[in-house]
Amino acid sequence: MARYILQRFLGMLAVMFVVVTIVFVIVRVAPGDPAAVMLGPDATAQDVATLRARLGLDQPLVVQYVYFLGQLLQGDLGQSIFLDRPVTTALAERAEPTFFLTLFSILIASLIALPIGIYAAYRRGSLFDQAATTAAMLAASIPSFWLGLIFIQFFAVRFGLFPVSGYGGPDAGFLVRLQHLALPALALGVVSSALILRFTRASMLDVLGDDYVRTARSKGMGEFRVVMRHAFKNALIPILTVIGLTAALLVSGAVITETVFGLPGVGNLVVSAVLRRDYPVIQGALLVIAALYVLINFAIDMLYLVVDPRVRY
Repeated sequence: MARYILQRFLGMLAVMFVVVTIVFVIVRVAPGDPAAVMLGPDATAQDVATLRARLGLDQPLVVQYVYFLGQLLQGDLGQSIFLDRPVTTALAERAEPTFFLTLFSILIASLIALPIGIYAAYRRGSLFDQAATTAAMLAASIPSFWLGLIFIQFFAVRFGLFPVSGYGGPDAGFLVRLQHLALPALALGVVSSALILRFTRASMLDVLGDDYVRTARSKGMGEFRVVMRHAFKNALIPILTVIGLTAALLVSGAVITETVFGLPGVGNLVVSAVLRRDYPVIQGALLVIAALYVLINFAIDMLYLVVDPRVRY
């Protein structure tokens, strides 16, 4: 087990090293002078030179890379040009809406997909199974931002059940925040449930015909216990994998949805940074999102140890 954990941890470090290197190169190989791009066409040569010195772009590339790594090891992602504050501070201020949006979205997706996928596999070939498969294909083809606009039109504008956009005032309580997150989380959850549903159904179909399931039934065990305790437990590995990947994709893919609903999250911050050419914020956001992606996958690998005893050996 220790070897398994060590391998996964070293793999995580290797992936992050590659990501850090790619992000460093992207800023340096951008067309033109990055400092001039950030400041815009009206900047003077003195302004560009000052910003180049501030960002360390006047140093040799190797020196810049070593300095960049040293900053990261100290938790320093640089200074935002437009916001005039550390990138870590700007990201921390926007982390809460993105975190809860991702959490609620994956919960909604799992609550929709798991029971439907399990029952569809149990009733394979039935009308319910065909309807569930068709609905999953339809949900997978719908853009989340379009579904969000439909939800705004009906549930916010027409019926007034939820706020149209925003995240509440500075002193808003958790229930108010939850009202603002309901529609975007539902839009993302419905779309994300399609992949989880299809993987749940496929994984359950693989185990429902195995010998141990037939043995449990021959012993007179109830169907619910057979399906949930024996079949579902052994089908969890691929299901956990796709849930983890979906959660990681939601962290990085909620940019458009946050913009549509006016949520002050990381995605909205990245969109603003791109429009303002605030490269330090873009660079820092990419690194944080990549780190979250890797950490989520590492956590899923650790869950394998709990779900499947064979992994421990």
